[in-house]
Amino acid sequence: MRTVDQFNFKNKRAIIRVDFNVPIENNKVADTSRIKAAKQTIDKVCKDGGSCILVSHLGRPIGFQKEFSMTNIINEVENVLERNVFLSKDVIGPDAKKKSLHLKPTQVLLLENVRFHDEEKKGDIDFAKELSLLADCYINDAFGTAHRAHASTTTITTFFNDKFFGKCLEQEVNSIKKVLNSGKKPILAILGGAKISSKIPILKNIIKIADHIIVGGGMSFTFIKAMGGQIGLSIHEDSMLETAKEILEKAKKYNVKIHLPIDVVCSKKFDNESEQRVFDITKIDNDFQGMDAGPKSLDLFEKVVMDSNTILWNGPLGVFEFSNFSNGTKMLGYFISKSTKGGAFSLVGGGDSVAAVKKFKIENKMSYVSTGGGAMLECLEGKNLPGINALL
Repeated sequence: MRTVDQFNFKNKRAIIRVDFNVPIENNKVADTSRIKAAKQTIDKVCKDGGSCILVSHLGRPIGFQKEFSMTNIINEVENVLERNVFLSKDVIGPDAKKKSLHLKPTQVLLLENVRFHDEEKKGDIDFAKELSLLADCYINDAFGTAHRAHASTTTITTFFNDKFFGKCLEQEVNSIKKVLNSGKKPILAILGGAKISSKIPILKNIIKIADHIIVGGGMSFTFIKAMGGQIGLSIHEDSMLETAKEILEKAKKYNVKIHLPIDVVCSKKFDNESEQRVFDITKIDNDFQGMDAGPKSLDLFEKVVMDSNTILWNGPLGVFEFSNFSNGTKMLGYFISKSTKGGAFSLVGGGDSVAAVKKFKIENKMSYVSTGGGAMLECLEGKNLPGINALL
Protein backbone atom coordinates (compact mmCIF):
# COMPACT_ATOMS: atom_id res chain seq x y z
CA MET A 1 0.00 0.00 0.00
CA ARG A 2 1.59 3.27 -1.15
CA THR A 3 0.31 6.14 0.99
CA VAL A 4 0.54 9.92 0.74
CA ASP A 5 2.95 9.97 3.69
CA GLN A 6 5.50 8.16 1.53
CA PHE A 7 5.74 10.98 -1.03
CA ASN A 8 6.61 14.67 -1.20
CA PHE A 9 4.10 16.56 -3.32
CA LYS A 10 6.16 19.74 -3.69
CA ASN A 11 5.29 21.45 -7.01
CA LYS A 12 3.05 18.49 -7.93
CA ARG A 13 -0.56 18.78 -9.01
CA ALA A 14 -2.44 15.90 -7.38
CA ILE A 15 -5.83 14.80 -8.65
CA ILE A 16 -7.67 13.52 -5.59
CA ARG A 17 -10.81 11.39 -5.89
CA VAL A 18 -12.81 12.47 -2.84
CA ASP A 19 -16.29 11.48 -1.73
CA PHE A 20 -18.23 14.71 -1.36
CA ASN A 21 -21.55 12.95 -1.98
CA VAL A 22 -23.10 14.70 1.01
CA PRO A 23 -26.78 15.03 1.97
CA ILE A 24 -28.35 18.40 1.15
CA GLU A 25 -31.43 19.55 3.05
CA ASN A 26 -33.07 22.96 2.56
CA ASN A 27 -30.20 23.98 0.27
CA LYS A 28 -27.63 23.28 2.99
CA VAL A 29 -25.15 20.45 3.55
CA ALA A 30 -26.72 18.40 6.35
CA ASP A 31 -23.66 16.29 7.21
CA THR A 32 -20.05 17.31 6.51
CA SER A 33 -18.43 14.03 7.65
CA ARG A 34 -17.26 13.02 4.19
CA ILE A 35 -15.72 16.43 3.51
CA LYS A 36 -13.94 16.31 6.88
CA ALA A 37 -12.64 12.83 6.02
CA ALA A 38 -10.71 14.23 3.04
CA LYS A 39 -9.15 17.16 4.91
CA GLN A 40 -6.08 15.29 6.19
CA THR A 41 -5.02 14.26 2.69
CA ILE A 42 -5.61 17.71 1.20
CA ASP A 43 -3.67 19.32 4.08
CA LYS A 44 -0.75 16.92 3.54
CA VAL A 45 -0.45 17.75 -0.19
CA CYS A 46 -0.69 21.50 0.46
CA LYS A 47 1.77 21.38 3.36
CA ASP A 48 4.31 19.75 1.03
CA GLY A 49 3.84 22.60 -1.43
CA GLY A 50 1.63 20.78 -3.88
CA SER A 51 -1.79 21.67 -5.30
CA CYS A 52 -5.03 19.67 -5.27
CA ILE A 53 -7.60 18.99 -7.97
CA LEU A 54 -10.64 17.44 -6.27
CA VAL A 55 -12.94 15.08 -8.18
CA SER A 56 -16.25 13.89 -6.74
CA HIS A 57 -19.80 12.96 -7.59
CA LEU A 58 -22.91 14.33 -5.90
CA GLY A 59 -26.19 12.44 -6.00
CA ARG A 60 -27.35 10.40 -8.97
CA PRO A 61 -27.75 12.89 -11.80
CA ILE A 62 -28.86 12.07 -15.33
CA GLY A 63 -26.74 14.48 -17.33
CA PHE A 64 -26.47 18.00 -15.96
CA GLN A 65 -28.89 18.76 -13.12
CA LYS A 66 -28.48 22.03 -11.26
CA GLU A 67 -29.47 20.51 -7.90
CA PHE A 68 -26.45 18.20 -8.12
CA SER A 69 -23.94 20.87 -9.10
CA MET A 70 -20.89 21.42 -6.90
CA THR A 71 -22.01 25.04 -6.61
CA ASN A 72 -24.39 23.77 -3.92
CA ILE A 73 -21.57 22.60 -1.65
CA ILE A 74 -18.57 24.81 -2.47
CA ASN A 75 -19.14 27.16 0.51
CA GLU A 76 -19.29 24.26 2.96
CA VAL A 77 -16.20 22.68 1.37
CA GLU A 78 -14.31 25.93 1.98
CA ASN A 79 -15.56 26.10 5.58
CA VAL A 80 -14.51 22.54 6.40
CA LEU A 81 -11.16 22.68 4.60
CA GLU A 82 -10.49 26.13 6.08
CA ARG A 83 -9.10 27.45 2.82
CA ASN A 84 -10.24 29.08 -0.41
CA VAL A 85 -11.31 26.57 -3.05
CA PHE A 86 -11.60 27.37 -6.76
CA LEU A 87 -14.55 25.85 -8.62
CA SER A 88 -14.43 24.60 -12.20
CA LYS A 89 -17.50 24.90 -14.42
CA ASP A 90 -16.68 21.55 -16.04
CA VAL A 91 -14.72 18.32 -15.48
CA ILE A 92 -12.46 17.85 -18.52
CA GLY A 93 -13.47 20.97 -20.46
CA PRO A 94 -11.63 24.25 -21.05
CA ASP A 95 -12.36 25.70 -17.61
CA ALA A 96 -10.97 22.62 -15.80
CA LYS A 97 -7.87 22.62 -18.04
CA LYS A 98 -7.20 26.33 -17.60
CA LYS A 99 -7.73 26.41 -13.82
CA SER A 100 -5.74 23.24 -13.13
CA LEU A 101 -2.85 24.47 -15.30
CA HIS A 102 -2.65 27.77 -13.40
CA LEU A 103 -2.96 26.26 -9.91
CA LYS A 104 -0.20 27.49 -7.63
CA PRO A 105 1.31 25.46 -4.76
CA THR A 106 -1.13 25.04 -1.80
CA GLN A 107 -4.15 25.95 -3.95
CA VAL A 108 -7.22 23.73 -4.29
CA LEU A 109 -9.59 23.31 -7.24
CA LEU A 110 -12.92 21.45 -7.11
CA LEU A 111 -14.16 20.11 -10.44
CA GLU A 112 -17.84 19.99 -11.36
CA ASN A 113 -19.82 16.80 -10.62
CA VAL A 114 -18.00 13.97 -12.40
CA ARG A 115 -21.26 12.01 -12.85
CA PHE A 116 -22.63 14.68 -15.17
CA HIS A 117 -20.66 12.58 -17.69
CA ASP A 118 -22.01 9.12 -18.56
CA GLU A 119 -18.42 8.08 -19.26
CA GLU A 120 -17.66 8.14 -15.52
CA LYS A 121 -19.88 5.19 -14.59
CA LYS A 122 -18.87 3.32 -17.75
CA GLY A 123 -15.20 3.53 -16.75
CA ASP A 124 -14.50 5.10 -20.16
CA ILE A 125 -10.78 5.06 -20.98
CA ASP A 126 -10.76 8.23 -23.12
CA PHE A 127 -12.59 10.21 -20.44
CA ALA A 128 -10.20 8.89 -17.78
CA LYS A 129 -7.21 9.87 -19.92
CA GLU A 130 -8.50 13.44 -20.35
CA LEU A 131 -9.03 13.67 -16.60
CA SER A 132 -5.54 12.37 -15.90
CA LEU A 133 -3.96 15.10 -18.06
CA LEU A 134 -4.99 17.69 -15.45
CA ALA A 135 -2.46 16.41 -12.90
CA ASP A 136 0.96 14.87 -12.21
CA CYS A 137 -0.16 12.20 -9.73
CA TYR A 138 -3.31 10.50 -8.42
CA ILE A 139 -4.73 9.93 -4.95
CA ASN A 140 -7.86 7.95 -4.14
CA ASP A 141 -9.42 9.04 -0.85
CA ALA A 142 -13.01 8.02 -1.62
CA PHE A 143 -13.73 4.73 0.13
CA GLY A 144 -17.46 5.20 -0.51
CA THR A 145 -16.89 4.67 -4.25
CA ALA A 146 -14.02 2.17 -4.09
CA HIS A 147 -16.39 -0.68 -4.98
CA ARG A 148 -17.20 0.99 -8.32
CA ALA A 149 -15.01 0.44 -11.39
CA HIS A 150 -15.58 4.00 -12.59
CA ALA A 151 -13.35 6.24 -14.69
CA SER A 152 -12.25 8.43 -11.76
CA THR A 153 -11.76 5.55 -9.30
CA THR A 154 -10.21 2.78 -11.38
CA THR A 155 -9.55 3.48 -15.08
CA ILE A 156 -7.65 6.71 -14.39
CA THR A 157 -4.95 4.88 -12.39
CA THR A 158 -3.55 3.30 -15.56
CA PHE A 159 -2.25 6.73 -16.61
CA PHE A 160 -0.19 7.37 -13.47
CA ASN A 161 3.04 5.92 -12.11
CA ASP A 162 2.56 7.88 -8.89
CA LYS A 163 -0.74 6.78 -7.36
CA PHE A 164 -1.56 6.67 -3.66
CA PHE A 165 -3.99 5.73 -0.92
CA GLY A 166 -5.31 8.90 0.72
CA LYS A 167 -5.39 9.04 4.51
CA CYS A 168 -9.12 8.31 4.76
CA LEU A 169 -8.91 5.35 2.38
CA GLU A 170 -5.85 4.06 4.24
CA GLN A 171 -7.71 4.24 7.58
CA GLU A 172 -10.76 2.49 6.12
CA VAL A 173 -8.69 -0.39 4.72
CA ASN A 174 -6.65 -0.79 7.91
CA SER A 175 -9.76 -0.73 10.12
CA ILE A 176 -11.45 -3.48 8.11
CA LYS A 177 -8.23 -5.53 8.08
CA LYS A 178 -8.11 -5.13 11.85
CA VAL A 179 -11.48 -6.87 12.10
CA LEU A 180 -11.18 -9.45 9.31
CA ASN A 181 -7.49 -10.35 9.46
CA SER A 182 -5.88 -9.39 12.73
CA GLY A 183 -8.65 -8.77 15.25
CA LYS A 184 -7.85 -9.53 18.87
CA LYS A 185 -10.17 -12.25 20.15
CA PRO A 186 -12.92 -12.56 21.17
CA ILE A 187 -14.26 -11.01 17.94
CA LEU A 188 -17.90 -9.88 17.92
CA ALA A 189 -19.98 -9.00 14.86
CA ILE A 190 -23.29 -7.22 15.46
CA LEU A 191 -25.63 -7.40 12.48
CA GLY A 192 -29.00 -5.69 12.50
CA GLY A 193 -31.41 -4.05 10.13
CA ALA A 194 -34.60 -5.18 8.47
CA LYS A 195 -33.67 -8.00 6.09
CA ILE A 196 -31.54 -11.10 6.46
CA SER A 197 -31.30 -11.39 2.64
CA SER A 198 -29.10 -8.28 2.41
CA LYS A 199 -26.72 -9.63 5.08
CA ILE A 200 -26.32 -13.28 4.02
CA PRO A 201 -22.95 -12.79 2.23
CA ILE A 202 -21.61 -10.96 5.31
CA LEU A 203 -22.93 -13.62 7.67
CA LYS A 204 -21.36 -16.41 5.64
CA ASN A 205 -17.98 -14.64 5.56
CA ILE A 206 -17.98 -13.34 9.13
CA ILE A 207 -18.80 -16.78 10.58
CA LYS A 208 -15.29 -17.86 9.57
CA ILE A 209 -13.78 -15.03 11.63
CA ALA A 210 -16.02 -14.12 14.56
CA ASP A 211 -16.36 -15.81 17.95
CA HIS A 212 -19.75 -14.23 18.62
CA ILE A 213 -22.48 -12.80 16.38
CA ILE A 214 -25.37 -10.73 17.67
CA VAL A 215 -28.31 -10.77 15.26
CA GLY A 216 -30.78 -7.98 16.00
CA GLY A 217 -33.41 -5.79 14.41
CA GLY A 218 -35.93 -7.04 11.88
CA MET A 219 -33.66 -9.78 10.57
CA SER A 220 -33.79 -11.58 13.92
CA PHE A 221 -37.46 -12.49 13.40
CA THR A 222 -36.64 -14.65 10.37
CA PHE A 223 -34.28 -16.67 12.59
CA ILE A 224 -36.87 -16.93 15.38
CA LYS A 225 -39.57 -18.11 12.97
CA ALA A 226 -37.15 -20.62 11.45
CA MET A 227 -36.65 -22.02 14.96
CA GLY A 228 -40.41 -22.38 15.46
CA GLY A 229 -41.14 -19.17 17.35
CA GLN A 230 -44.32 -17.10 17.10
CA ILE A 231 -43.41 -13.62 15.82
CA GLY A 232 -46.86 -12.05 15.32
CA LEU A 233 -46.83 -9.34 12.66
CA SER A 234 -43.07 -8.79 12.87
CA ILE A 235 -41.14 -8.21 9.66
CA HIS A 236 -39.53 -11.38 8.31
CA GLU A 237 -38.66 -13.19 5.07
CA ASP A 238 -40.32 -16.57 4.56
CA SER A 239 -38.04 -17.23 1.58
CA MET A 240 -35.05 -17.06 3.94
CA LEU A 241 -36.21 -19.52 6.62
CA GLU A 242 -34.11 -22.41 5.31
CA THR A 243 -31.14 -20.09 4.87
CA ALA A 244 -31.47 -18.98 8.50
CA LYS A 245 -31.37 -22.63 9.60
CA GLU A 246 -28.28 -23.21 7.45
CA ILE A 247 -26.52 -20.24 9.05
CA LEU A 248 -27.31 -21.53 12.54
CA GLU A 249 -25.86 -24.93 11.59
CA LYS A 250 -22.81 -23.34 10.01
CA ALA A 251 -22.21 -21.33 13.18
CA LYS A 252 -22.15 -24.57 15.20
CA LYS A 253 -19.66 -26.04 12.74
CA TYR A 254 -17.31 -23.08 13.20
CA ASN A 255 -17.95 -22.93 16.95
CA VAL A 256 -19.44 -19.44 16.69
CA LYS A 257 -22.07 -18.40 19.21
CA ILE A 258 -25.05 -16.63 17.63
CA HIS A 259 -26.97 -14.44 20.09
CA LEU A 260 -30.58 -13.62 19.24
CA PRO A 261 -32.85 -11.28 21.22
CA ILE A 262 -34.67 -12.84 24.18
CA ASP A 263 -37.45 -10.32 24.44
CA VAL A 264 -38.70 -7.50 22.25
CA VAL A 265 -40.63 -4.24 22.58
CA CYS A 266 -43.71 -4.54 20.36
CA SER A 267 -46.56 -2.39 19.12
CA LYS A 268 -49.78 -2.93 17.18
CA LYS A 269 -48.88 -0.35 14.54
CA PHE A 270 -45.68 0.82 12.87
CA ASP A 271 -46.00 4.14 14.62
CA ASN A 272 -44.04 5.99 17.30
CA GLU A 273 -47.14 6.62 19.43
CA SER A 274 -48.55 3.09 19.22
CA GLU A 275 -49.17 1.08 22.40
CA GLN A 276 -46.03 -0.71 23.68
CA ARG A 277 -45.75 -4.17 25.18
CA VAL A 278 -42.76 -6.38 25.88
CA PHE A 279 -43.01 -10.01 24.71
CA ASP A 280 -40.77 -13.05 24.80
CA ILE A 281 -39.52 -12.96 21.21
CA THR A 282 -40.78 -16.50 20.60
CA LYS A 283 -44.28 -15.71 21.88
CA ILE A 284 -45.46 -12.46 20.28
CA ASP A 285 -49.24 -12.01 20.08
CA ASN A 286 -50.72 -12.24 16.59
CA ASP A 287 -51.69 -8.54 16.43
CA PHE A 288 -48.29 -7.16 17.60
CA GLN A 289 -45.01 -6.58 15.79
CA GLY A 290 -41.47 -6.31 17.12
CA MET A 291 -40.02 -2.78 17.12
CA ASP A 292 -37.02 -2.79 19.48
CA ALA A 293 -34.85 -4.99 21.67
CA GLY A 294 -36.27 -5.65 25.14
CA PRO A 295 -34.57 -5.30 28.55
CA LYS A 296 -33.49 -8.97 28.87
CA SER A 297 -31.99 -8.85 25.37
CA LEU A 298 -30.00 -5.75 26.28
CA ASP A 299 -28.65 -7.41 29.43
CA LEU A 300 -27.44 -10.31 27.28
CA PHE A 301 -25.96 -8.05 24.60
CA GLU A 302 -24.15 -5.90 27.16
CA LYS A 303 -22.34 -8.93 28.56
CA VAL A 304 -21.30 -10.14 25.08
CA VAL A 305 -20.09 -6.66 24.07
CA MET A 306 -18.13 -6.10 27.28
CA ASP A 307 -16.41 -9.48 26.92
CA SER A 308 -15.22 -8.72 23.34
CA ASN A 309 -11.92 -7.20 22.21
CA THR A 310 -12.85 -6.54 18.56
CA ILE A 311 -16.34 -5.31 17.65
CA LEU A 312 -17.96 -4.79 14.25
CA TRP A 313 -21.35 -3.06 14.24
CA ASN A 314 -23.51 -3.05 11.13
CA GLY A 315 -27.23 -2.39 11.55
CA PRO A 316 -29.59 -1.14 14.31
CA LEU A 317 -31.48 -3.24 16.86
CA GLY A 318 -34.84 -1.66 16.14
CA VAL A 319 -36.73 1.23 14.58
CA PHE A 320 -34.34 3.77 16.08
CA GLU A 321 -35.81 6.57 13.91
CA PHE A 322 -38.82 6.44 16.26
CA SER A 323 -37.86 7.90 19.66
CA ASN A 324 -40.04 5.42 21.57
CA PHE A 325 -38.31 2.47 19.90
CA SER A 326 -34.73 3.77 19.85
CA ASN A 327 -33.58 2.57 23.27
CA GLY A 328 -32.12 -0.75 22.09
CA THR A 329 -29.91 0.82 19.43
CA LYS A 330 -28.96 3.67 21.77
CA MET A 331 -27.97 1.31 24.59
CA LEU A 332 -26.03 -0.94 22.21
CA GLY A 333 -24.05 2.12 21.12
CA TYR A 334 -23.39 2.93 24.77
CA PHE A 335 -22.18 -0.62 25.48
CA ILE A 336 -19.80 -0.49 22.49
CA SER A 337 -18.45 2.92 23.51
CA LYS A 338 -17.90 1.62 27.04
CA SER A 339 -16.07 -1.46 25.73
CA THR A 340 -14.00 0.77 23.41
CA LYS A 341 -13.00 2.96 26.34
CA GLY A 342 -11.84 -0.22 28.07
CA GLY A 343 -9.50 -1.07 25.19
CA ALA A 344 -11.63 -2.88 22.60
CA PHE A 345 -11.39 -1.95 18.90
CA SER A 346 -14.78 -0.95 17.44
CA LEU A 347 -15.65 -0.45 13.79
CA VAL A 348 -19.04 0.98 12.84
CA GLY A 349 -20.23 0.77 9.24
CA GLY A 350 -23.37 0.83 7.15
CA GLY A 351 -25.74 3.77 6.67
CA ASP A 352 -28.13 3.10 9.56
CA SER A 353 -25.42 2.29 12.12
CA VAL A 354 -23.48 5.42 11.19
CA ALA A 355 -26.69 7.47 11.37
CA ALA A 356 -27.37 6.00 14.82
CA VAL A 357 -23.97 6.85 16.34
CA LYS A 358 -24.33 10.39 14.99
CA LYS A 359 -27.88 10.72 16.28
CA PHE A 360 -26.90 9.59 19.77
CA LYS A 361 -23.66 11.66 19.67
CA ILE A 362 -21.32 8.73 20.32
CA GLU A 363 -19.47 8.88 17.00
CA ASN A 364 -16.26 10.02 18.68
CA LYS A 365 -16.44 7.18 21.21
CA MET A 366 -15.95 4.50 18.56
CA SER A 367 -12.52 3.46 17.28
CA TYR A 368 -13.53 4.09 13.67
CA VAL A 369 -16.74 5.05 11.87
CA SER A 370 -16.68 4.12 8.19
CA THR A 371 -17.50 6.67 5.49
CA GLY A 372 -18.61 4.04 2.95
CA GLY A 373 -21.82 2.00 3.09
CA GLY A 374 -21.81 -0.27 0.04
CA ALA A 375 -18.02 -0.41 -0.10
CA MET A 376 -17.75 -1.56 3.48
CA LEU A 377 -20.44 -4.21 3.00
CA GLU A 378 -18.55 -5.64 0.02
CA CYS A 379 -15.34 -5.73 2.07
CA LEU A 380 -17.12 -7.60 4.84
CA GLU A 381 -18.42 -10.06 2.25
CA GLY A 382 -14.80 -10.80 1.37
CA LYS A 383 -14.88 -9.10 -2.04
CA ASN A 384 -11.97 -7.23 -3.61
CA LEU A 385 -12.79 -3.61 -4.43
CA PRO A 386 -11.72 -2.36 -7.88
CA GLY A 387 -10.86 1.13 -6.62
CA ILE A 388 -8.42 -0.38 -4.12
CA ASN A 389 -6.98 -3.03 -6.43
CA ALA A 390 -6.20 -0.32 -8.97
CA LEU A 391 -3.78 1.29 -6.52
CA LEU A 392 -1.86 -1.88 -5.72
